[in-house]
Amino acid sequence: MVNGLPSEVEVITLFVDEIASSKAFYARVFASETIWEDAVSSVLRFGGLLINLLDVSQAPTLVEPLPVGPSSAGARVLLTIRVVDVDQVCAALREIGVDLLNGPINRPWGRRTASFADPSGHVWEIAQAIDQT
Repeated sequence: MVNGLPSEVEVITLFVDEIASSKAFYARVFASETIWEDAVSSVLRFGGLLINLLDVSQAPTLVEPLPVGPSSAGARVLLTIRVVDVDQVCAALREIGVDLLNGPINRPWGRRTASFADPSGHVWEIAQAIDQT
């Protein structure tokens, strides 16, 4: 570890294509507290982690000289949330109109998982530990 660099992640910023639809999606899917919001962003609390939904138009100055990749380029990140019962959560997601990308499926590394994407293509995985005996 680099001296002075803590090991705890504070904020993950997701560049979103359309802030209004992203805010609506996250409000519908996650029961997270909104701690900051303006016309181009919404910061949500996920336990000790903050997720910043940021309109992609605001992203270039944060990552330059790298370019901001388009959401059409495909998945580049997988954010995993531990749950007690993947099948139950999948049923609840389907009830509110969220389409699953895959799963539920038992993985060889001892997890039962399923994945879904937000309106900008950020992939979320729900996972539960399973008995490997």
